[in-house]
Amino acid sequence: MTLLLEAPALSRVEWTAAATAHAERADLLTAEHRARASRAEKHPVEDFLFTYYSYKPAILRRWHPGADVALEQAPERAEWRWYRAEGADVRVDAARFRDEKGAMYRGIVNLLRATRERPGQFGCFGLHEWAMAYRADEVRHAVPLRLGRAGTDAVVEAHDLRCTHFDAFRFFTPEAVPLNRSPLTRDDQPQREQPGCLHAGMDLYKWAVKLGPLVPGDALLDAFELARDIRTLDMEASPYDLTAWGYEPVAIETPEGKAQYVSRQRALSERGQRLRGRILTAVTGVDDTPGGADFLPSRTLL
Repeated sequence: MTLLLEAPALSRVEWTAAATAHAERADLLTAEHRARASRAEKHPVEDFLFTYYSYKPAILRRWHPGADVALEQAPERAEWRWYRAEGADVRVDAARFRDEKGAMYRGIVNLLRATRERPGQFGCFGLHEWAMAYRADEVRHAVPLRLGRAGTDAVVEAHDLRCTHFDAFRFFTPEAVPLNRSPLTRDDQPQREQPGCLHAGMDLYKWAVKLGPLVPGDALLDAFELARDIRTLDMEASPYDLTAWGYEPVAIETPEGKAQYVSRQRALSERGQRLRGRILTAVTGVDDTPGGADFLPSRTLL
């Protein structure tokens, strides 16, 4: 574990330019969603990041420099939560954030470290979405099943369910729950989460938002982009027929589809691992290389 250098100070020209560029990038990322929302239109794939996580586009527009970074000549931010005024300058008050959000902060850091230090598992083939539709009278999305109800059930029954992510497992149908290789609970999430899991990678967006001003703006938007790309594969490999929405299926019930899924899953996992390291380094103030830091005492997740 290597201590980082003292956090930098950004001149007013530097930080206002960074904040403006960040807002412009965020607006581009959310433009289609905001346009659909203005027309009361729904999208079965792209709206997920705004409904499941419940974070409004405005959250993405707000730029933060990261833990302990000072902004010169920034009196307009003096009253922002977890910022500390230093004359006309302000600084992100990481110590106060960690004190006030201690259990949440420690829980997220523990989970990110534990996930990053485990080997990835790449044999699930995205079957969590299939397990959510298994023997169900109603499915979660208002689009047709690609193989029909019987075909969907047959795919589930022909495979070994290996889900490791509780927030996917909790949506399994009652009939699918006992088919999973291991039962999952919220309490054992820090012991189960692994970097090959698409949903663990998608959740980096959630953790970046929860860690607030400790996470630099570019890392937050990178987490959103990763979550968007993961969601795309998640639904392309799902049992749903999304061709009318412009998505080609990844047919995980075939050898070719499995190979395509795993190849893309590995690439997304590598992006997620790099981003975990960046977030950990930013919020802990240390060079958080694998195996380089002890876990913090709490595992509480909020």
